[in-house]
Amino acid sequence: MIGESPFSNEPATSIDLYWIPLGAGGAGFVRFNGRVYEAITARMERRRPLDLYHTALEVRVTGDRFIVENAWPSPNADIASRGVVVEGPVFSRRLARFRPFRYEVRCWRDGLIADIGAAVASPHVLSNDPHRARRLLDLVASVPTQIWGRDELHAGEMWNSNSVISWLLSRCEFPVHELRPPAGGRAPGWDAGIAAARG
Repeated sequence: MIGESPFSNEPATSIDLYWIPLGAGGAGFVRFNGRVYEAITARMERRRPLDLYHTALEVRVTGDRFIVENAWPSPNADIASRGVVVEGPVFSRRLARFRPFRYEVRCWRDGLIADIGAAVASPHVLSNDPHRARRLLDLVASVPTQIWGRDELHAGEMWNSNSVISWLLSRCEFPVHELRPPAGGRAPGWDAGIAAARG
């Protein structure tokens, strides 16, 4: 079968999506702020609060494995060690000269998803097509650097880590509107990435 190795049960090529609870792995500050944000948003939208998810991709092609993920804050200046290909501003472009106000988009060969053990209903296999996998990897360096935490595109939600993943999947012609987080959850920023891909 195309995309499968004759030497193992693992596909030679795959694009896998992971749904990771926001603040998993002991990130108490992120988890707390996420809950406050969701409580306020739910009240404004007159609905019950939902679980929030962060997304990441694992891409395997021609024997190589890459982690594609958007992370903030940027922990140190050694961005090459994490496969960082794009850096963008958080809250303000002026503040982005300071590392705590920069996010990073990674295409990390043999990299790690820090909280992969907490992932829910994952991995979600999106494709075993090597052409699509290569195209996705080629596109990572072209991710738009919208301001994290702002709705510059008037998409109805702010740009964040999920926006990067949905932008990439949209540009690779995946049915992003059909991809949904686990029951009872949502992925803020998802629609912002779709809007950017259309623009």
